[in-house]
Amino acid sequence: MIDKTIASYFIENYGNDPILIKAPGRINLIGEHTDYNEGLVLPASIEKGIYFAVSENNDDTIRVETFLTQPEKIEFKLNGEHQKFESFWGNYFKAIIEILVAKNYPLIGIDCVFGGDIPIGSGLSSSAALCCGFIYAVTKVSGQDILREEIALIAQEAEHMIGLNCGLMDQYAVLFGKKGNAFFLDCKDLSHNYIPINLEGYSWVLVNSNIKHNLAVDSEYNKRRISCENIVKEVQKYRPEITSLRDVTLEDVKKVSTVADATDCKRAKYIIEENDRVRKMIKALTNGNAEEVGNVLRQGHWAMSTQYEITTSELDALVKIGENLDGVLGSRMMGGGFGGCTINLMLTEKLDVSIHSMLKQYKEQTGIDAEYYHLAIDDGVKIFE
Repeated sequence: MIDKTIASYFIENYGNDPILIKAPGRINLIGEHTDYNEGLVLPASIEKGIYFAVSENNDDTIRVETFLTQPEKIEFKLNGEHQKFESFWGNYFKAIIEILVAKNYPLIGIDCVFGGDIPIGSGLSSSAALCCGFIYAVTKVSGQDILREEIALIAQEAEHMIGLNCGLMDQYAVLFGKKGNAFFLDCKDLSHNYIPINLEGYSWVLVNSNIKHNLAVDSEYNKRRISCENIVKEVQKYRPEITSLRDVTLEDVKKVSTVADATDCKRAKYIIEENDRVRKMIKALTNGNAEEVGNVLRQGHWAMSTQYEITTSELDALVKIGENLDGVLGSRMMGGGFGGCTINLMLTEKLDVSIHSMLKQYKEQTGIDAEYYHLAIDDGVKIFE
């Protein structure tokens, strides 16, 4: 178990019994790219996560060591100085410490070792788990009672500093997740509630296309956001009260289509219809209607493929393969796009056959070995016993 390995390593190398904190990854059942448009999302936190072993030290230094594929140890001074580092994760921690100092949170020196089992770049929001877990760990050891809503905002600000202009869905899912439930979040007013996943006899499976993405480097994510903002600006010319696509209608998009860019219109239409798919998914889950859940997944995928244009040929191939397997009720690409995983709803009694067939056909069509992960819905960030 990765958590026990990290705890044992910490005790052996740092001498103290650490606090062990788990920050889960997250899936998103439906509601992709709607968060930064003040829309609706339906994520859930999962069993896979990042674990942080932390304890106070006696100097003004935050020392962080990783168990990831590229091990590195970085020291951050509380006065803002730090050594040069090579790792991508160092940029997140640097941003977080700078934000906490700017907000006058009284930090102390800590030692931290972290690692986990979230596949990096697979669309399971490893960066949100990394940021939220680290903020929780640093402030917890420093004796700060910080609201989870505030942790989410700090984590989001850190992502923005790195270069990804993300919404708050990932952070809220990582922080507020509840075992056995999807997490419904209205990104306009941040109201939320839990939706029990009532699907006995069915299993959720992720299939990793092994096409890696890095959204902070790949500017396509930010281009989609600009498209949405362009349509809002056009609609505001005759509806000045509008602040986001959340309150734009399909009729509005049609009205501005004579003056707006056609690609911008197509992307705005996707967002408006995706909000409606979130509502449909909530109803299907509440009613235990697995067939309808599968339908919504498929509709969401092909809208991402043809309207928002964020899938890849490999991800499209995985979904098409699933459409021809009677043990797969539906699947779609999950995450920001341009790589990562599909999320699949499968009949439990046909699970092994369906997974084997999907991976075999994917290899034949693309030459790529996919991986799969069984999903279990778990709690949000917590002290791990």
